[in-house]
Amino acid sequence: MIRIEPQEMPAAAEINRTRLSRYLLRARRAVCLEGQVDVLLTDDKTVKRLNRDFRGKNKATDVLSFPAGDFAEGIVGDLAVSLDTAAKQAKRFGLTLEDEIKTLLLHGLLHLAGYDHETDNGEMAAEEIRLRAKLRLPSSLIARVEGVRR
Repeated sequence: MIRIEPQEMPAAAEINRTRLSRYLLRARRAVCLEGQVDVLLTDDKTVKRLNRDFRGKNKATDVLSFPAGDFAEGIVGDLAVSLDTAAKQAKRFGLTLEDEIKTLLLHGLLHLAGYDHETDNGEMAAEEIRLRAKLRLPSSLIARVEGVRR
């Protein structure tokens, strides 16, 4: 399920939830995740609060992943995407907001699958590049952050 809160965000009007839901299903299957993933599309303020409360980092970020763990049967976890940050990044990288959100969703799904680009010696980056091509996404989040052109 994809929720947008608060509804009155300027970027919310650009979101096609049906198309994003279809993409999320395809991406979840591509990552080999079975189970429900809930997505919150929200603002920087909310993502900053979530990041502070759950990760101890008092700053906004583009995407957060919250794995459900073994106790939640049929549920993979939750993702929170900042539409504020996604809109800025889309403009910076010459993408549509929808393509930027899709890129962030893929990145978050890889985290839910157990990948960690901060510790895995490039495994997540390689998988993101492979899946980006399979899902026809224009850019790799990890490659952009690390300044790699692919």
